[in-house]
Formats: sequence, C-alpha cells, structure tokens
Amino acid sequence: MNLAQSDDGIREQVQQLKRERVIEVAADLFHSRGFGNTSMDAVAEKLKVTKPFIYARFGAKSELLAEICSRGIRSSLLVLDRVLASPGAAGAKLRIFVHDFVLAVLRNQRNLTIYSREQKHLLPADAQAINSMRREFDRKFTALLIRGHADGDLTIEDPQITALAIGGIVSWCHIWYRPEGRFAPEETADRICELVLGRTHARAASTGAVRTAEPAHI
Repeated sequence: MNLAQSDDGIREQVQQLKRERVIEVAADLFHSRGFGNTSMDAVAEKLKVTKPFIYARFGAKSELLAEICSRGIRSSLLVLDRVLASPGAAGAKLRIFVHDFVLAVLRNQRNLTIYSREQKHLLPADAQAINSMRREFDRKFTALLIRGHADGDLTIEDPQITALAIGGIVSWCHIWYRPEGRFAPEETADRICELVLGRTHARAASTGAVRTAEPAHI
C-alpha cells in the first residue's frame, strides 16, 4: 500500500466515524424526544457542529431515520446469514441463531424502539427496503426450520408460523428488557434460547452451553 492509499484509508475511517457520531446523536434525540420533535438544528446543536456538517452525510432527516430504523433488522439478518453459512445440523444452528438473535436485538434496543414508534414517518421507499429485509429474514429462517424438521432435528407442525412466533418472542425483547434488571444480556439470551428449543423439541437442546457465533458489526 502506497502513501496515497494509506491517506485515503485514514480519511475514509474519519468520515465513517463522523457519520456514526451523527447517527448516534440523532438516535438519542429521536428516542428521547421523538422524530417529529427533533429538528436537524437540534442534532447539530447536540453535536456542536453546523447543519452543513450533517447534510454532507445525510441529505435529510428522513435519511437518518431510515438508517437508524434499518439497523435492527439488518443486524438480525447478518446473524442469520452467518449461522446459515456455518457447518452443523439445523438443530445446532437454531440454538446458536436464537441466542445471537437475542443479543442482536438487545444491542439494537434503542434503534428497534425508534422503528416501532416512528416507522410511520419513513419514506415509502425506505419502508419498502426495510420490509424487504424482514421478508428475507422470515423466508430464510422458515427454510432453516423446514430443513430441521425434515432431518429430524426439530419437531415442528408449521415452520412458517413457528418462525414468525420465534421472531416475535425475540424481537419483543426490546420492549421489556432493562439493563438494570435481573439478567445480563447473555443470561437473557440463554433463557430465551432454552424456551424456544423446548418448544421445537430440538435435539441440540441437550448438548450443553450455547456456542455463540461472532458478533454482528453494523
């Protein structure tokens, strides 16, 4: 790598850090004040920058909302794709996936809360893109359950309804989970994982500790 390439790489990293800072502050304000009550002036003031600094990275407040809202489902889809690409039987994959799915939801608790509250403000194209990711997630997860049932790893009467039910159980964590509550994220993931595996009669349920896949980076 030559010096020019190195400088380009550093500049790109700096720009990405600035972009992430804008997203972080906007998400805090959308979460505490609501999307409608948060102006770009407020985001700029919180960041102690000018509005052109923000507009150089996001053309409109709606773009910020779309990025924040997409992060929850995107992180869950990344977890699912990684588990599906790993070796092992469907029952074992289900165990790893549900555990890491819970952790992905808890890491994105604020983003998912914003999405549930503010999705009505998404532009149609952004809402469609997020819904497309959700449908992809449901399709791939259902396929995993179908394969597990066919292989005898799982006992499931209706894989599609089961996939939706499990997705609902895990996704709902962003509503009730409190960091100061009884369980840390890992223990919460373990307990929900055992609940789900018990309902699917997964053969992998008795194999011991959960082997967690590499965390998602979003």
